[in-house]
Amino acid sequence: MDRAEDDVAFGLENRAWAWPAMRARVPEALSTVGLGGFDRRRGSRLSGGQQQRLALAGVEAPRPSVLVLDEPTANLDEEAAAALFERLALIRGERSATIVLVEHRADLSWPLADLVLALDELGTPIDVGPPAEVLARSGTRLAGAGIWLPDDLVEPPPARWRKTVVAPIRAAGPDVVRAHHLRFEFVPGVPAVRDVELGIAGGERVALVGPNGSGKSTLLRLVAGLLRPGHGSVRLDGVDPARLKSAGLAAMAGYVFQDPELGFLADTVAEEVRLGLDPASVDRSAALMDRLGLPLEAFGARSPYRLSGGEQRRLSMATALARRPRLLLLDEPTFGQDRRGWESLAEIITELVGAGTAVLAATHDPRFAARVADRRIEMDDGWIVADDGQGRFPAEPFRSDAT
Repeated sequence: MDRAEDDVAFGLENRAWAWPAMRARVPEALSTVGLGGFDRRRGSRLSGGQQQRLALAGVEAPRPSVLVLDEPTANLDEEAAAALFERLALIRGERSATIVLVEHRADLSWPLADLVLALDELGTPIDVGPPAEVLARSGTRLAGAGIWLPDDLVEPPPARWRKTVVAPIRAAGPDVVRAHHLRFEFVPGVPAVRDVELGIAGGERVALVGPNGSGKSTLLRLVAGLLRPGHGSVRLDGVDPARLKSAGLAAMAGYVFQDPELGFLADTVAEEVRLGLDPASVDRSAALMDRLGLPLEAFGARSPYRLSGGEQRRLSMATALARRPRLLLLDEPTFGQDRRGWESLAEIITELVGAGTAVLAATHDPRFAARVADRRIEMDDGWIVADDGQGRFPAEPFRSDAT
């Protein structure tokens, strides 16, 4: 449905809930997932994480006795993911609901579980039973199969990542990306990106972090030329990306969407990964697909739309990486990945940066940020509120609600 409240009410209407009961339940369901006051918002204008929360609100609103969730923390920030699992624990306790959960966040999901079913890459059970028993009995086999385990702890962020409120104006240098006083609004009077100043040099690896709805995906699309700024400018190697022809833009910037299907153009995996490539790049794409666990011998004839979410993510990465762009823009690159897929992505990105590619990755994955990035930029409510990059920093960011 178009509006958030209608989307949540849809399931209730189909269950013939009375109008007064629906009016009470819809805002309550939105509030439980952190979307209180979003009743009239358009779902298409929400961030990926906010859309995920909206989907959860719609599923939970009828208070079902069986709740089936497939990667519910995909695209959620750390606070929202923790709140989701707190909510699931309450649901189980309050009404003895059965919860079937597919999830790679072992740190959050294993403590909730009564039973763990671990599957290998062919869908064959490795083990099933109470979490502690499965871990003691088959922990080594699970780790060997690339399954995240609850003791796979997240590395703490470096000390230099301490949160400070700053607006960076970096020293002049050979920047691949240069944004100046960048602003954008989807809805007039509601800024999504506010007065952003940004410079990214060749070979820099930047993690773009912040809560859901903070403006990360919008900033990526502005940098890629997929959106035109309402004010200010973006330059890629000194050129406005919105004015580049598609072939020139693809060679300059590779973009991996938060929803991989938005970037697919071909009917088969082989056609998708080879689209528009020269012979040398075709060979490189085949090697990339092997490394990412999607060998063309096995996956080439399949439809991109029939892959799993994690496989779609890796395919979209391969199509972007094969061109060896000057700039790689990633929107939640690691969601839905087991440990093997995660490690492959991190290794390939590190190699690409070594060859001079700059990376700007919007992510809620602290592991990925700590492993891949050498610089961290934090956004909140459209502002850049922290940047550990070098340069001159005024004491407070420029903020004006009138702009």
